[in-house]
Amino acid sequence: MSEIFEPKNIIVTGGCGFIGSNFVRWVAREHPEVHVTVLDKLTYAGNPENIAGLDSACVELVVGDICDAGLLDELVPGHDAVVHYAAESHNDNSIADPAPFLRTNVEGTFALIEACRKHGVRFHHVSTDEVYGDLALDDPARFTEETPYRPSSPYSSTKAASDMLVRAWVRTYGLRATISNCSNNYGPYQHPEKFIPRQVTNILDGVRPRLYGDGRNVRDWIHTEDHSSAVWTILTRGRVGETYLIGADGERSNIDVLRAILRAMGRPEDDFDWVRDRPGHDRRYAIDPTKLRRELGWEPAHTDFAAGLERTIAWYRDHEPWWRAAKDAAEARYAAQGQ
Repeated sequence: MSEIFEPKNIIVTGGCGFIGSNFVRWVAREHPEVHVTVLDKLTYAGNPENIAGLDSACVELVVGDICDAGLLDELVPGHDAVVHYAAESHNDNSIADPAPFLRTNVEGTFALIEACRKHGVRFHHVSTDEVYGDLALDDPARFTEETPYRPSSPYSSTKAASDMLVRAWVRTYGLRATISNCSNNYGPYQHPEKFIPRQVTNILDGVRPRLYGDGRNVRDWIHTEDHSSAVWTILTRGRVGETYLIGADGERSNIDVLRAILRAMGRPEDDFDWVRDRPGHDRRYAIDPTKLRRELGWEPAHTDFAAGLERTIAWYRDHEPWWRAAKDAAEARYAAQGQ
């Protein structure tokens, strides 16, 4: 294990998004001595309410674009590390219009690593298991750090490109960087366009949920708080230049997750509609987190998926003012795409 890195002043890009804001809240709670500067463009997926109530002496919001090199030259110096969550991340949106994904995920990452290289700042890149493509349902294999890249959507291909940029900057320029690739997150503050909150909010609205294809597509679920603790572990204890896969042994088919939601909300398990599958829909994701656990000693805390799901449902039930407008806008987009 490398020596422990103890940052005191970090930038979190995309810190008003779902996974980024949960990380900011986790750091504020677990490491209140660390000052967090959130850099967020506040697109439709970024909501300042996600970090509302945090101590302004410890968490500061800067509204700006990660592609803005001039802004980064002002902001990055004086910080110990940049933790890069900012991304366009919704597969359906990437199929409808790939251009924002190229700009944010590729050009934005390039601007950030250039700023970190220029100013000697540590960089952690948050990525996805979708860069590896998918696995067959009957394949016992799981993704590891050695799995070849086979991205299948505009979203995952831009994340794969950003991973490769970070690796090249480590090798060519000596950038002090780490990479993590994580499985599907769930928990509070997730945009209602995503699978679990969309189903939950549909049921709360009295609308029958919809399920793509045959529902057998498998995702590897992890509670967002476990993702946050893993990223912090990698940032502070991980070896520079290394990639770590983050997972919590949470493989479940989409139909099983939907049935679990319906059960938890007191509805019949078959109370949903089937819809045509989306193009290029990956079949199965599965993460092998052995390296992270063995090398860095990380373990997930939220291992009871049913309990985590019930807490997540309760959060959405109690926070309708948070999701209502975003829900209406997302459903209008889905309707325009025939979904």
